[in-house]
Amino acid sequence: MSEPMVRRTRSGKIAWPVLQALALCSLLVAAAPLVQAAAADTATFSVPSTRAVSSLLLDVAHAGKRLVAVGERGHVLYSDDDGANWTQAKVPTRQMLTAVYFVDEQHGWAVGHDALILASSDGGATWSKQFEDLQREAPLLDLWFRDAQHGFAIGAYGALLETSDGGASWDDVSDRLDNEDTYHLNAIAEVPDAGLFIVGEMGSLFRSTDEGQSWETLEGPYQGSLFGVIASGEPNGLLVFGLRGHLFRSTDAGETWQQVPLATASGGTLEFGLASAAALVDGSILVVGHGGSVLRSTDHGHSFSVFNRPDRVSLAGVTAGADGKLVLVGQGGVRLTTETGANPGQQ
Repeated sequence: MSEPMVRRTRSGKIAWPVLQALALCSLLVAAAPLVQAAAADTATFSVPSTRAVSSLLLDVAHAGKRLVAVGERGHVLYSDDDGANWTQAKVPTRQMLTAVYFVDEQHGWAVGHDALILASSDGGATWSKQFEDLQREAPLLDLWFRDAQHGFAIGAYGALLETSDGGASWDDVSDRLDNEDTYHLNAIAEVPDAGLFIVGEMGSLFRSTDEGQSWETLEGPYQGSLFGVIASGEPNGLLVFGLRGHLFRSTDAGETWQQVPLATASGGTLEFGLASAAALVDGSILVVGHGGSVLRSTDHGHSFSVFNRPDRVSLAGVTAGADGKLVLVGQGGVRLTTETGANPGQQ
């Protein structure tokens, strides 16, 4: 299958159409010596804007009860009332931020373009720059932390960075992956009792059973780009998903795969790209993507209901809201919806 969502220019830079960015922006080499945090003496801060809540947002996460969303122009927004109102944080960058991750109510990190890594120790209200590498000319696209000290960031051209001191320093450990073609790495997630998983360009799929110290290459379920991975809630179970509605399920830690059919309400087959997923407290799994697609599974990913929002805006992130509702982010900013993804009052 061709790769229409990922293009490289002759200069080696990634071309960034809007839809590519919305699918986790669509989407380092040999290990370098320890890299110290590289915050500039003078920082360029994101511009305060009353329209930030309706700007392009690429991820949303919980910091305890607080919601934190990140996106274009260095925008970081947080809400303490279940998404009804949002405050723009002071952030030392105007680069696009692609992902955010919190390990507890206070400690979180965000990644973005120019291999940027930001950190917060107050639940997302303020941020500091831990690392950036302008020479890479490529973004980081996702991150995962075991605790407040140890974590990984991944991204374009096979980037894999590790910290063991809360981000005070970062190691380039890209050579732990057998990724000679430096395929883009789009998502990283933990599957309980099965290990860490990374998915990426051209069906790339890697697994670590020792918390990221070594990685093995798995045979992926197809050759198109994978944009997300999430635990299914079953023993050794996980889901991966990507281009044109492709979604696959494994119950043996990625050794074998079954494609999950996705039928729309009109009887057709979902063909929109899938960008992000979240697991709810009740065990439900949500997946969102282009065309306003909101998928929900209540059986560990064996089947999904599919709802396409009438506005058809591309969605890049999802998390639980209050009273069973959802918080969606993507093109046009934040949307608070019913449990199906519909606007309140819609079916």
